[in-house]
Amino acid sequence: MTIATVMVYVDPEQQAEGQVRVARDLADRYRARLVGVSAFAVEPPFVAEGVIIQETTADDLKRRKSALADKEQWFRSVAGLPKERVEWRYSVNYPTAYLTNEARSADLVVIRRAQAKMDQFHDIDPAEAMMRMGRPTLLVPDHISALSAERVLVGWKDTREARIAVRDALPFLSRASQVTVVEICTSNEQDNARQRVRDLAKYLQGHGVTCRVDVRVHTAESDARHLIRLAKDEGVDLIVAGGYGHSRLGEWMFGGVTRDLLFEAPVCVMMSH
Repeated sequence: MTIATVMVYVDPEQQAEGQVRVARDLADRYRARLVGVSAFAVEPPFVAEGVIIQETTADDLKRRKSALADKEQWFRSVAGLPKERVEWRYSVNYPTAYLTNEARSADLVVIRRAQAKMDQFHDIDPAEAMMRMGRPTLLVPDHISALSAERVLVGWKDTREARIAVRDALPFLSRASQVTVVEICTSNEQDNARQRVRDLAKYLQGHGVTCRVDVRVHTAESDARHLIRLAKDEGVDLIVAGGYGHSRLGEWMFGGVTRDLLFEAPVCVMMSH
């Protein structure tokens, strides 16, 4: 896999530059195009005591559309790349749905990590976007504005999602100075787990990646927190993992590791589904 286009989602009212700077640096590193995407949806009217109330007026809509168009100047200023390598896209649409559609143009999508409270009309849902886009997703915590990816931790599980995540991460892994692959398993699975991570190491070596492998046994600590602690011990600034979940009655239900990494990881997390 090569990275020719990096897409980044920008909140219409966003002032922090973190995930945009990360996306810009990656586009520069891989000589890729950088596409900024932003959107908001109009809240539908509601009925109160028999009266239909429309909270968004025509003037509000015009002002917000104008602000969304004006955000391009801010985005290009933060990007600082040649004009022909930067693109700005925006729409009056549900943010998550809009980004999911536009992701067809991207090799990698960069978004802010999941927030505690999200509004579907104004905010993107990183978890749902990751599950729907069919593109590797780089989740950036709010306090992060740079990603060296010199040291990378791969949270391995012998599943379709993890295999896709490792393949998608090859551009990062091939440039890293240290890659650690770890599988957390039950005590009676250790021998099989060692064989699995050795096979993965051989696969990576075939792509020019030298890595260390490790097998850990489940403890009372959650697997996600185990990975986060290991990342801190290893000085890692990127965790690669598969994204696990399924849609149930219109809502996404996530596995514990996926959910906890989405909300708690203090470093960047790259996930594929």
